[in-house]
Amino acid sequence: MPESSLDRRAPLNVLVVNAGSSSLKFTMYCMDCERVMARGIVERIGGSEPFLKYEHNGGKVLKEQAPVTDHDEALRLVCAKLVDPEVGVLKNLGQVEAIGHRVVHGGETFHDSVIVTGEVKNIIRECFSLAPLHNPPNLGGISACERVFGGTPNVAVFDTAFHHGMPPSSYLYAIPYTYYEKYGIRKYGFHGTSHKFVSYATADLLGRPLGELKLITCHLGNGASITAVDRGNVLDTSMGMTPLNGLVMGTRCGDIDPAVVLYLVRRGMSADDIDKLLNKSSGLLGVSGIGSGDMRDTINASEGGNVQAQRALRMFIQRLVSYIGSYFTILEGADAVVFTGGIGENSSFIRERVINKLTCLGCNLDADTNTATIGKAAVISTPASALKAVVMPTNEELMIARETVRLLTVPSRAIPKHDGAPVSK
Repeated sequence: MPESSLDRRAPLNVLVVNAGSSSLKFTMYCMDCERVMARGIVERIGGSEPFLKYEHNGGKVLKEQAPVTDHDEALRLVCAKLVDPEVGVLKNLGQVEAIGHRVVHGGETFHDSVIVTGEVKNIIRECFSLAPLHNPPNLGGISACERVFGGTPNVAVFDTAFHHGMPPSSYLYAIPYTYYEKYGIRKYGFHGTSHKFVSYATADLLGRPLGELKLITCHLGNGASITAVDRGNVLDTSMGMTPLNGLVMGTRCGDIDPAVVLYLVRRGMSADDIDKLLNKSSGLLGVSGIGSGDMRDTINASEGGNVQAQRALRMFIQRLVSYIGSYFTILEGADAVVFTGGIGENSSFIRERVINKLTCLGCNLDADTNTATIGKAAVISTPASALKAVVMPTNEELMIARETVRLLTVPSRAIPKHDGAPVSK
């Protein structure tokens, strides 16, 4: 009698891969205790002076030149390190039982993580137009792993999947509906893997089931997004069809009047020029004028009296507070606002200025706890606060590893088929 899929042993050694256009980031997990065995990144693949950073068992980080020209060569270099007699963590590559991949865009089809098949790869390829900078290298990473690891199962974990529970009132744009039907123009949302991880982790920290909580999760880094999570389901999120929408970010403009784009076209700018302007030259970088989109540099310049940097900070904080207030309203109240990402986890400066504007929502800052909290989980609001403020480090790689284990342990499911927009009448 064939073994039931319900009886499948959970994979123990899981490799997580995040393939970018010129990089390959990896983490090797032992999932019996969710321990990181090794991690690192190959950067500047196909460019000048590519190099490998590699850390094993929490030890010293090794950095060396890596003469690689494509992702296959980069992956083979990583594999050689994983089984190296001196710095490796595996006896052989056969000990890698599963591979989880970050894939940015799942389009209309993927509402969940999925085991990679030929059909799955075709659909990821169909989403290239929705994420032209990310999906092609993501698929390239999957293909490289298939070539190097043979029959080892691969799982795709989509940044957009967690947001698919949004109602049509949140994901549709107020343009003719035919453009959604023909071209898939709608809000998809991003950073979903992070928002999902911190939602579950916050529930654990608060000692309550996620199904009872209303959360406002703020992923604040060079890219930034905010999500309203209603008992585990996304009600709304700030990023849209692309990651450009929503909050002020390091180099992205966030919300903008779409007629600005039309105006710039009429002034002679090309689509590529405008794309670069809004994605690479705007946000904190563009407003502050200090030559950096890094929040730390912006804060330092602001404290040094730079008026433009001060203006950029006020814009960042105001946009974030505006979204928190909006999401608090559509959630009809919330239990906690959660700060994560590089800024959210590490900048007590930003957290203080945001939370001090939330007193009207019942959130009051515990200043001492906030100052002492850098990169660790903590409640930084006062015990009497009706709306709690939480710092929760994100771990997208661990979330991908968990999703990989889940998909390969429970009964496999067919690829979900989109049956049209579930628009409420």
